[in-house]
Amino acid sequence: MTTTLFGISNCDTIKKARKWLNEKDIHYVFHDYRKEGIDKNWLEETEKRLGWEQMLNKRGTTFRQLDDAQKANLDKDSALELMLKQPAMIKRPILIDNGNYALGFKPQDYTEFFAK
Repeated sequence: MTTTLFGISNCDTIKKARKWLNEKDIHYVFHDYRKEGIDKNWLEETEKRLGWEQMLNKRGTTFRQLDDAQKANLDKDSALELMLKQPAMIKRPILIDNGNYALGFKPQDYTEFFAK
């Protein structure tokens, strides 16, 4: 199975994660969900593993531009719909390897992730 790193290419955290993977000589495919998009099935499966509250990037510009009503009334369905329409709202990176999922990047976490 292929290791896949999901995110946005110009994101600093993505750059750090890619550098770490390259330094460890871990082969992976990069999926830029701003350029390549995501589909509903991927989003729903990923949400089952990570949870929509963890996946939603509330610190990003895209989320902050939502009106107060949208922010106040968020639930799983509305959050997934927003992430589907605007993938920049998804926290990054999301790493998937052999059915295991990781969200975000910290070198120690990746070391533990690949030790499994």
